[in-house]
Amino acid sequence: MRVLISGASGLVGTELKLQLKELGHEPVSLVRRDAKNESEASWDPATGRIPADLMETIDAVVNLGGATTGKIPWTKKYKEILIASRLDSTKTLVEAINNASKKPTVLISGSASGFYGECGDKEVTEADPKGSGFLSDLADAWEKQANKADTRVVLIRTTLVMSKKLGALGKLLPLIKLGIGGPLGSGKQWWAWISLEDEARAIIHLIENQSTEGAYNLTAPEPATCAQMVHELARQLKRPTFLKVPAWAMRLLIGEAAQELLLCSQKMKSHRLIESGFEFKHPSLKESVGYVLS
Repeated sequence: MRVLISGASGLVGTELKLQLKELGHEPVSLVRRDAKNESEASWDPATGRIPADLMETIDAVVNLGGATTGKIPWTKKYKEILIASRLDSTKTLVEAINNASKKPTVLISGSASGFYGECGDKEVTEADPKGSGFLSDLADAWEKQANKADTRVVLIRTTLVMSKKLGALGKLLPLIKLGIGGPLGSGKQWWAWISLEDEARAIIHLIENQSTEGAYNLTAPEPATCAQMVHELARQLKRPTFLKVPAWAMRLLIGEAAQELLLCSQKMKSHRLIESGFEFKHPSLKESVGYVLS
């Protein structure tokens, strides 16, 4: 199977390529420079440029491209970059798929937990409507663009990815290791999460399972509060967690991104993924933290 990947150099894209190769598949990375070999294809999503006959050689497309939401603060200009980086890349891929005489069998397109907005203590499934806020509007627009593809479309609503390479934990974990980390805000907000290994495994599962279509929450079966995650990281590191970061200070320093990224509560459930037959390698917070710290 030949799998075309946008965002192939990112955290998830790198792991996905590794796992695809281990399974005997052929990942092809979309790059914004000249392609060096057959494992790369050159494109420019800002202008819609992509090799005209590329899709005829591809079995599946995985769309992971997009500027990071972790770069803060979100200025007006950076919000425009966040939007364009997702919509331009998705539009380019969709048009290439729709113009192909032999189409890929599936488009796996990125989305995010931000689709649901602030959810409090309510359990959230794929049946729930979009919420409010910048990230919700962004995810909704991203998904609508992907759904224009004339092939099977799977939307992966990804959340905090737990990785040995840190990723979203990159700023929090070093503080915990120093013994000066602690819950953010009240610590009661729910954080959905998934291990990097399971994230890539789930994407491959959704590619291979031809009965899957529509939105899927890519999150482990055991959601945790911010405080529970911080305390589990500290417990396995044998470090204290005395300090709390006040919500008001985060909003003052980070602005809008603090509320939507760190203080927002999303108790997501992965019912559709589990019902499709997927089995998590790291289903519990304890196991996932152990994987991150191993």
